Amino acid sequence: MTLVGRARARAVETLTLDSPHNRNALSAALVGELADALTDAGQDSDVRAVVLTHTGNTFSAGADLRDPPPPEALVGLLRRIVELPKPVVARITGHVRAGGLGLVAACDIAAASTEATFAFTEVRIGVAPAVISLPLLPRTDPRALARYYLTGERFDAAQAARTGLLTTHADDVDTALVPILDGLRRSAPDALTETKRLLTARVLETFDRDAAGLTALSARLFSSPQAREGMTAFLERRDPAWVV
Repeated sequence: MTLVGRARARAVETLTLDSPHNRNALSAALVGELADALTDAGQDSDVRAVVLTHTGNTFSAGADLRDPPPPEALVGLLRRIVELPKPVVARITGHVRAGGLGLVAACDIAAASTEATFAFTEVRIGVAPAVISLPLLPRTDPRALARYYLTGERFDAAQAARTGLLTTHADDVDTALVPILDGLRRSAPDALTETKRLLTARVLETFDRDAAGLTALSARLFSSPQAREGMTAFLERRDPAWVV
């Protein structure tokens, strides 16, 4: 079963997360398939830019709790987006949760419809947004982000733009993307690559400095008693024991 659709129009490769049975959750299989698709697009001289989008009403529900990828695999996927020699544009028309926000932050440009919602739900299941902090913290306003990291509250596209998570939002995301994709198509390929390097240098410094520690933190938290209780409660659709 293919979990990532591929299509191309006028040098823009569209990669579509297509795992409806788990709301495009980041399973080991989906992470691997998306990483391969990104590599292929990055090596193809006919591709000017990549759009990352989704089927259904959820961009990504975060890590697949039944088949989670190893933390190292998620780090590798996020870094691949950041390092890809082509701009990567997130196109979002639905919900984004937990690890899915790491994908959005790793993209160079992110556009969402006003119907999109966002939440860092990690704290509510006993873990932390550790690995996804690698692209998130260098690109967002730490004061604006702190509330949502710490509370797990849901927030809308307008607030996501204010934090720096989104580039733009609109009632019709495809209309908002027209001038962006037109600009990328008008830009010289080598110039795009070098300009992206300028923009991602600080993000990659964060990966080099913090990836090992955050990977270890993620693995430790996911194996903790609180995480086991939180994930069990989530799957059983009940409050975890710590809720007061």
